[in-house]
Amino acid sequence: MISIYTWLSQTLQAEYEEIALLKESPRGTVRSICHKASGHFFLLRQFAGNPKVYQKLLEVSCPNLPTVYEVAAGPENNLVLEEFIQGDTLDFLLREALFTPEETRQIVRQLCQGLWVLHSLGAVHRDVKPENVILRGSDAVLIDFDAARLHKAENTTDTQVLGTVGFAAPEQYGLSQSDPRADIYSIGILINVMLTGEHPSAKQAEGALGRVVERCTHVNPDKRYKNVLRLMEEL
Repeated sequence: MISIYTWLSQTLQAEYEEIALLKESPRGTVRSICHKASGHFFLLRQFAGNPKVYQKLLEVSCPNLPTVYEVAAGPENNLVLEEFIQGDTLDFLLREALFTPEETRQIVRQLCQGLWVLHSLGAVHRDVKPENVILRGSDAVLIDFDAARLHKAENTTDTQVLGTVGFAAPEQYGLSQSDPRADIYSIGILINVMLTGEHPSAKQAEGALGRVVERCTHVNPDKRYKNVLRLMEEL
């Protein structure tokens, strides 16, 4: 019987055409592709690692997360066919101007909604940063789950150190196992960057949102918000 990986590889080759290589790293590639018959655009991820978070996302429909259509685990890498999100990343938008406190609250509340769905699946994103947030009209969409993992209560540390320096929580560097509070740490850094353009270690946001940043980014996970719902309430 033909494997899902072989079937998806053959289907992609026969029915889709590549538009652009969007990202390339030692772990894999991200390409925009077009379905020849319909003209619809999709995203194709090819990466080495654990595909379990993407497999969980097959069951999910959330405006703040991309729709995942197919996941195929191969002997050396994985294929993921997902929704192509049309819009600009926060990283791109921050090159032009900072965000107002109200804009920041609105965007971050939506990211928390996406993270709540992800955390409810037992997963941790582990790479929340401006490059991984796309504004699609009025919707903020959290993308790229290549660094994500499922939380395992029996583990004391992460099996692989992944994340972006400056945004990754301290526990992602082997101090303990990362759980949803690691994403809350990254959200705190994100809030600060959206408001000031700087990491809080260089310049911390002022006022109520500055206090939110301070709590989100506490070194001790127990002193951060308990979950993203609590953070949403604070915002």
